[in-house]
Amino acid sequence: MITTWEPTAPGVLRLPSGRLVRGRGLRHPLPPGPTPSFAVYLLGHEPPAVDWESRWLRWPDFWLPSDRAEASTVLREAWERAENERVEVACGGGFGRTGTALACLAVLDGVPGREAVAYVRQHYARRAVETPWQRRFVARFS
Repeated sequence: MITTWEPTAPGVLRLPSGRLVRGRGLRHPLPPGPTPSFAVYLLGHEPPAVDWESRWLRWPDFWLPSDRAEASTVLREAWERAENERVEVACGGGFGRTGTALACLAVLDGVPGREAVAYVRQHYARRAVETPWQRRFVARFS
C-alpha cells in the first residue's frame, strides 16, 4: 500500500516522477495531518528524537553537509523511499539546507543539476537554496 503525502499538503514538493517529499522548518510546529514515515534532518547538532525513522546529516546552517558521501547516500535513500512512503526533509528554517537537499532529490529524479534550484524555487519555495556554494553543490550533485 502506498502511503505518500497529499500533493496539496503544506511544504510538499512533487518531483517530476510524481514522488512527493515534504520540506519544512523544524523551528515551526509539526503540520497537521499524517506524520512522516521517514525523515532526513539537516542540522549542525543532533536533532531531538522522533516517533518515526529518521537520519541525521550533520549540516551547519548556511553551509554544506559535513560528509558529502554520507549526504549522497542518505538523500538517495530518501528519494527511493519517497516512491511509497511519506518522506520529510527538514532543517531549522526549511529553506537553505532543506531547499538544497530537495534540489538534490530533483537531480536524482532526472532534473539537470543546473536547473534543479530553479525547479525547487518554483515548486517548493522561492527562498530555497540560500548560498552560492549550496547552488554549486546542487549543480555538481549526482
